[in-house]
Amino acid sequence: MKQLTQIGATTQEAISLALQKLGKTREQVDVEVLQEGKKGFLGFGARSAEVRVTIKEVQVPTIENEKAEPQNTTQLDEPLAVDNVETISSQVSEQPSEIEAVQQVVKEQNEEVDSANPIEDAKAYLVSIAEQLDIHDLDIATTREGKYVLFQLKSEKAALLIGKRGQTLNSLQQLTQLILNKSAKQFLMVKLDVENYRERRQVALELLADRMADKALRLNQRVAFEPMPSYERKIIHNQLANRLDLETYSEGTEPNRYLVIEPVKNR
Repeated sequence: MKQLTQIGATTQEAISLALQKLGKTREQVDVEVLQEGKKGFLGFGARSAEVRVTIKEVQVPTIENEKAEPQNTTQLDEPLAVDNVETISSQVSEQPSEIEAVQQVVKEQNEEVDSANPIEDAKAYLVSIAEQLDIHDLDIATTREGKYVLFQLKSEKAALLIGKRGQTLNSLQQLTQLILNKSAKQFLMVKLDVENYRERRQVALELLADRMADKALRLNQRVAFEPMPSYERKIIHNQLANRLDLETYSEGTEPNRYLVIEPVKNR
């Protein structure tokens, strides 16, 4: 009895690799699944599949008296019946080759990838994070326009999802984009919003930009904002883009990069 223990990304892949090494077809072996494979998220929790493949024993008929002469020697010279030949040929053609077994595994893997829904995967990830924050009423609505996907979140505990100055929301947005693009066929951009916080934050930043610009001109010196993500710095840049009496620029390195306003005559 010959057997082989094989590891693969999936159970089918492990079986296919074992068949290639043993030089057998699926019908010629017994398969015992020792461990199912698991994909995990972002590489965490991933687990390989493991199978034990054993070659089936072939029962060889025994001859009680090897020296016994055949009772009717003329039967040895008779040709096989046509029906028997067709039966044997059909049995041989029904057994898949090792190449066909590999092709079947590849086909199943491709079908699995094609059926993947990256947006649903991202939604499931957000639900799991919310449950860890003791949020069990999370409602998610998604809208896609080209390569942009908007996730609108609603909950009675919205503040937990937003965090201080939107820091938690920004982190969730970056992680959601990683999850989304893990199985997406094209690169997608994610915008995560909780009960229109982004719109309210934009209005607040535009008002802050005007106040800081007036302060810089009144004191006749540069003023700096606290560190903020690039898209928030862009809101301030756009708000002051038409001002001819001052300039805006960014300094520092991520994630502590910040924006500066400076009167033109000081530069």
